Amino acid sequence: MPVEAVQPVRNDQRNPGVPLQPDWFEQIAVNTPAAERRAATLVTRRTVKKQWQAAWLVNAVRCIDLTTLAGDDTEGRVRRLCAKAARPLADHIMEGLGLERLSTAAVCVYPTMVAAAVRALQGTGIPVASVATGFPAGLMPLNLRLAEILYAVEHGAEEIDIVITRAHVLDGNWQALYDEVAAMREACGQAHLKAILATGDLKTLRNVYKAAMVAMQAGADFIKTSTGKEGVNATLPVSLVMVRALRDYGERTGCRIGFKPAGGMTSAKDALAWQILMKEEMGNDWLRPALFRLGASSMLADIERQLEHHVTGRYAASSRHALA
Repeated sequence: MPVEAVQPVRNDQRNPGVPLQPDWFEQIAVNTPAAERRAATLVTRRTVKKQWQAAWLVNAVRCIDLTTLAGDDTEGRVRRLCAKAARPLADHIMEGLGLERLSTAAVCVYPTMVAAAVRALQGTGIPVASVATGFPAGLMPLNLRLAEILYAVEHGAEEIDIVITRAHVLDGNWQALYDEVAAMREACGQAHLKAILATGDLKTLRNVYKAAMVAMQAGADFIKTSTGKEGVNATLPVSLVMVRALRDYGERTGCRIGFKPAGGMTSAKDALAWQILMKEEMGNDWLRPALFRLGASSMLADIERQLEHHVTGRYAASSRHALA
């Protein structure tokens, strides 16, 4: 994977969904210890160093959904985030890597900040993603959750990160889960839908697999681990189970679904680990922003620090690199 000029790549293939098929997942068994062992060995079996590590880290940057989801968000903060998305690395690092252009995959904000983000990103080609549907808990009446999607899309969001009702999973009410995600998919129109499973709330890996499969059957274009607000967010064992669910779905339907881990990832080492997972389980096609995103804005500062070391041979103080 050479270091080369890279820019956002959109996945224009949509998931049309299928009718609810419980037989695809009802009898699934997940060997939790085996999943944990497999996840633990991923980062020990494959390592990348020197220029290859730099290339993987550059690729991680272009797969990041740069995000601000704070209660004190302002238009000024969103504009600064968008500027960072359009120029995520310092100029001397870009020059040292031989890159002319690099940007993150998207900028993700609350619905009320979508319009400001769209204005700030005009001409960059970077899409705006919006959380919706009562993020992060999702405990709102369905009509209001759909209205939030419509509001975000109307103001220019090209991607919608929805949250599912966890109770439907815990109760095994797959029809209700399917119906709500299908309604959200319809409300998105041409915008891509990322279904957040909030895996830390789902109790078991079997539930994670089942929820992922139902979301994809209902038309989700991406499946995403977490809101970042749960007590436990993205982990490699959970991600492994979700990736195998999307692989199973693809084998049955021929449709390629994207994957987005989010929350709990803060370092360049994390960026490498999740890319190794995708390469090992899905192949190189899933190392592109069209099919893989990282919901981990705070890791960008450490990635930039590691890339500066690659270019200069010295580590800068972490305070030199602006947090996303």
